[in-house]
Parts: sequence; C-alpha cells; structure tokens
Amino acid sequence: MDDLIQKAAADLAQAKMVSALTGAGASIESGIPPFRGKGGLWEKYDPMEVAHIDSFIQDPVKVWNLLIKDMKDIVDQAQPNDCHKGLARLEELGKLQTIITQNIDGLHQMAGNTDVIEFHGTFAWQRCMECNTHIETRRVDISEIPPHCQCGGILRPNAVFFGELIPQEALWRSRQVATDSDVMLVIGTSAVVQPAALMPVVAKESGATVIEINPESTVLTNDISDYLIKGPAGDTINRIMADLDALL
Repeated sequence: MDDLIQKAAADLAQAKMVSALTGAGASIESGIPPFRGKGGLWEKYDPMEVAHIDSFIQDPVKVWNLLIKDMKDIVDQAQPNDCHKGLARLEELGKLQTIITQNIDGLHQMAGNTDVIEFHGTFAWQRCMECNTHIETRRVDISEIPPHCQCGGILRPNAVFFGELIPQEALWRSRQVATDSDVMLVIGTSAVVQPAALMPVVAKESGATVIEINPESTVLTNDISDYLIKGPAGDTINRIMADLDALL
C-alpha cells in the first residue's frame, strides 16, 4: 500500500493536467448517504416514486416530504472532509484543474475547488420551476412544503431527476477534460452509472494514468485503472498529499 501511495504522489508530481472523478465514496465521511449499494437510499425508497421528475410534478408535497426535506437537513449540516480538502489543496498546488463529480452536495466547492463539473446537478441549490430563480438550499424556508419562490413557483433541487437528461455542457466538458488529462483520480465511485463512468475510459484511451481510490475493486480495476489504492477516500488522499508535499 505504501508503495502505491508513493507512486500516486510521484505521478501527480510529474503531471501537468490532473482531473478527478468523484462518487459517493468521496462524501460518505461527511455524512452524505450513498444512493446506491448497501445502506443506500434506494434500499429505503423506490427511486421511481421519490426521484423521478414525473413523480415530483404529480405530487411535489410527497416527494419533498419523503426525500428532499431529509436531504436538505443532511446537506445543510455537511462539511467537507479530508478528501474534499485534499483535492482543494491539490488545486492550490497547481496540479488539479477540474473535478467531475457525480455527487450533488456542493462540498467540493465548499472546500475550495473552483472548477467542478456537477454531472447530476446539485442539491446545494434549489431553483424555481416558474421563474428559474436559484436559491441556496441552506436559505430555503421549509415551514411550508413544498417551499415556494417569491414569485409563487414551487422550488425543486437543481439536480437531475430520473427522467431528465444530463446537462449537455457537463457531458461535453467532462469528455474534454478527460481527453486532456495526463492523470485522472477516480475516487469513491463504483463506475457503473453512465455516462459518468465513461470518463476514465476516455482518459485512459487518451493516454492518461488512471489512479483509482476505492475500498473495493470496481469494473474499472482490471482493464482501465493503472492501479487501485484500496482504502477510504479521506485517509488515502491525506497520505498521498503528504508524500506529494515532500516531492514539490
């Protein structure tokens, strides 16, 4: 393990264009529950019932009460963990240019990263379905469900519901970033949700070194990742950054 930590630090030290793809494992240490997998929200709820755009339009009160209200409480209290902070530090060092994230918690930006492509939108902001005004989720009053904008329109998370398309700009920019990278960090994602899972493949085919950080092997491990560092995201990033600081 120590050898892989040192190798990752050396690869980052030599890199000119680093990107990162992050998934739920990057935010678990901040108290953000995953949607998929063991203990995920979709074990508790049927996503077609609580996270499909048609369900929201048909009964926003139900969707707010079943899912969004609790998620707001979680996001309101969440703070960046060592993974987020380490990636922000990597940007400060001039190494990391862009994060492509599947997460919707806004914690990368809170930690200090400035170029974050939110593949599935964000739960950190709500938007009005009438006038398209954006309001920070922390500032939304939920004494009335669903909450409303000043114009009277219903507020919804500025995230991608099931039944909605990934923003085309996010898709286009992610492919460009992956193509331009010489190192891509893949952190805390099972890499099974498309099209985000395609980005490490694009990076690899473009000549990048793909460094995977996950507790377990994934579909990327054998064929796409150059190597896998097994472990929790925060501790692993801390160890890599400590070695990297010694090299710079």
